[in-house]
Order: sequence, then structure tokens, then C-alpha cells
Amino acid sequence: MSENENIHPVVEEYVRMETRRQFLSGGMNALGWAALSTLGGLPAFASDKKSAFQKNALGLPNFPAKAKHVIYLHMVGGPPQMDLYDYKPLMNDWYDKELPSSVRNGQRLTTMTSGQTRFPIAPSRYKFQQYGKSGMWVSELLPKTAGMVDDMCFIRSMHTEAINHEPAITYMQTGNQITGRPCIGAWVSYGLGSLNNNLPTFVVLVAQPSNTDQVQAISARLWQSGYLPGEHAGVSFRAAGDPILYINNPPGVPKEMRRTTLDGLKALNEMTYKTVGDAETHTRIQQYELAFRMQSSVPELTDLSKEPESTFKMYGEESRKPGTFANTALMSRRMVERGVRFIQVYLNNWDTHANVAGRLPSQCKDIDQACAGLIQDLKNRGLLDETLIIWGGEFGRTIYSQGGLSHENYGRDHHPRCYTMWMAGGGVKAGTVYGETDDFSYNIVKDPVHIHDFHATTLQLLGIDHERFTYRSQGLDQRLTGVEASKVIKDLIA
Repeated sequence: MSENENIHPVVEEYVRMETRRQFLSGGMNALGWAALSTLGGLPAFASDKKSAFQKNALGLPNFPAKAKHVIYLHMVGGPPQMDLYDYKPLMNDWYDKELPSSVRNGQRLTTMTSGQTRFPIAPSRYKFQQYGKSGMWVSELLPKTAGMVDDMCFIRSMHTEAINHEPAITYMQTGNQITGRPCIGAWVSYGLGSLNNNLPTFVVLVAQPSNTDQVQAISARLWQSGYLPGEHAGVSFRAAGDPILYINNPPGVPKEMRRTTLDGLKALNEMTYKTVGDAETHTRIQQYELAFRMQSSVPELTDLSKEPESTFKMYGEESRKPGTFANTALMSRRMVERGVRFIQVYLNNWDTHANVAGRLPSQCKDIDQACAGLIQDLKNRGLLDETLIIWGGEFGRTIYSQGGLSHENYGRDHHPRCYTMWMAGGGVKAGTVYGETDDFSYNIVKDPVHIHDFHATTLQLLGIDHERFTYRSQGLDQRLTGVEASKVIKDLIA
């Protein structure tokens, strides 16, 4: 008698195919599940709980990490670098003059400006001033942030191949212009595991800008796990209502009944796993269990009633309002305190094709005090050294105007050849200004930093060698930094 005689033929065929695939990838799954054991905050198989440097079952970190947490503030749409951080005073003499062909050098244009007959130079209408020991030039739009430059590290020579939003933001988040790859937060979650037991390893917050003239699409594809195990995808917290859908039990369902229900589901899923052998079944079990634990941890996390008044003075009054960028900045600090490994924040409406004068001040007001407050708050609490803050968009903007031009107002198109990002804390070299662009903020003339270089440097700060950090998928050892040569920018690391 066949041992599978009592199994439905369709199930039997599925098991035969699935278990063969599971056998071939069994070692990989074992490592993944060993990594899950870090949910309690300790590396798998650790014998010394007080050790400052312990590797999990994946062999990570490869060396002692400078950062334990990441707060990634992504400005969706592409902030104009020459209006914020890349001061170009010579452009005042070029007002309304044509961008030289030797500067443009045949660069591809978007459909928004490819039909223009002229490409007139639009100098920044905003005043700049040098700040701190580094002498970093900062726009008058960011006075609070300017006061923190000696705690920050500026990269003025970021560049990308992508010129449109969808491939560009996907590239910045996943290291590839094609969607479907794991994002950087998922990679960090997979590699390093959790530092807490009651909150997700990777959390996503989408802030609501005060101005919504030109918002871009933001969807869960940006925080997906791709070919990595599903539990490493980001968990999105909502700005209004319950932070997470169905975090509360339905009316009439007490906690004890929910626990009994989950125990029953777990038993059924374990039976399914024994029959089918699909590792995603265990992912579902873990998700149910984490959701149950979050029923007590999330309300405490989002309750700001015990924060002192000094906190709201630091971040600004908007930090009291759920969904504002200031509120997400404050929530990010609270998550770091509670052991969340990676926090991704998105703020929309930086796509300034027109009306820079009407929109940029409100965008900067949304972020200025909040960013400065976040750095100062983490610093005051002794958390900045172990928390890496990243700020930036998916590309920059053009020095030439899109549409009408006046001294008071102008628009700027997408520009991939150079843009500015900054980092703070987490082992970066504070007070550093890295990279240089030409007088038009159009081309890089010194120390270029590609997206893959930026990702490699970020992983380095987390104790991960980007060349050795791989995941087997579709017959290839996949990496966040891809197969092309990438380098760690050592001058950015303290």
C-alpha cells in the first residue's frame, strides 16, 4: 500500500513537486528560520547575552556594526538640490541665459521639457549661508536643519541612470529599476533580524505633506520583500484610525478568544506545513503571532500623552498631529527606543515642475524643525551613535527652468546626473561635505557616488559586507548592490 494512498491525487502531486523544491532550498530556509529566532532581540545560538559583537545564523554582521537602527527619510519626487544644499551663486549672472550645450552634453530629457525650444537658467531665488565648522552652505528655507550641520554628513554627488519617478524611486529603494526586488529595509531585516519581540523589524510610515499640488504614487511595492521570505516586508502604519488594520479585536471578541483562535490556526498551519512543506506557511504563523503581540505594543507606541512638552517644542507643534512629517519623525524615535530595526518614512510632493516659490517653502517647513529635532532628540538620549538617519530623494532637479521663468518663480525638471543626500549618526563622519558639482549643479566634477555605492556604504555601517550578503533566487546569488562593481565610500565613515 502506498504511504500516500489516503491523500488526494492533486495534493499528492503538489507535495511531490513542492518537497523536491524544498529539499533543494532546505539549507537556505534553515538559515532563514534561524534568523527568525533573533526576534527576541538576541542573535541565534548566542551563548553570551552581554556580548557586544555576536553573529546570527547567517554569519552577520560580518564585522562590528556602527549602526543598529536606520531611519530612512525619503523625499518622494526629487528635491531641488540647488535650492536647498548645493549653492551656485554664479548662476545669478546666468539668469535666463541658455544652458550651454557643453554642459548638457546631449543628456536625455523627460517628455515634460523635451519639447521646449529654450533651456533658460533659473538661479535659486533663496539666500544661502554657511553654517558650522564644516562651512556647509544651506538655504534660508532650512534654518533649523542648518543648525545641525556639524552632526550631518552631506553627499552632493549622488547620481542615477533613472530619469522618471517609477524606475528612479524603485532603484533608490531596491537597487534595481525593475520592480519586484527586495527593498533595502527588507534586506536589513533578513540579514540582521529584530531587536524586539513585540513590534515589526521593518516599519513604514507615509507622511501627509501640507501641500499636495504634485504628489506621486506611493505603493507597497516599495517596501516589499521580493524574493526574500515574506516576513521581511515592511509593515505599514496608517496615519489615521488604527495604526494597523484589524489591530483591535472585533466587538464581543475578548483577548482570550483571539488567543484560542490563533492557537487553532497555528495547529492547522503546522499540519499544512507537514503535508506540503511550504516555508511560506511558517511565515504566516509568524505573522499571526506578531499581530497578536502588537495588540498591546502598538497602542503604547503611538500614545504620545506621556511625552513632555519639551519634545513637542523640539519637533514642532505639528508633531502632535498623526500623519504629519513631524509626527512620523517623533514616532521614528519612539520606534528606535523600542527596538525597531528599520523605519522608512515617505514624504510626497517634491516634484516641483512648476511653482517652486509656491510649494518649496511649505515642503521645507514640513521637514525643517522635525529633522533637526530628530537628530537632537536621538543625540540627547544617547541613541544617535547607533541610529543611522538618511535623507534624500530619487534624483535631483534641473538648473534650467521648465515652463515660465521669472526672478520670483520657476519650475525644475527631473535631473539624474547629480543630487544631494545627507546622513547623520550611525557611524558617519559628522561635519563632512563629500562630492562636488559644476557651477550649474548639472554634472559631477569630484567624487561621484552611485546608488549602489550608497547602498554598499549603508550596509557597511550596519556591519555587512555588501559583496558577501546574497540570497539565492532564480539560480543566481542576488545582492542589493547588484552585479556591477560598487564601492564603500570610506570617507563618509567615522
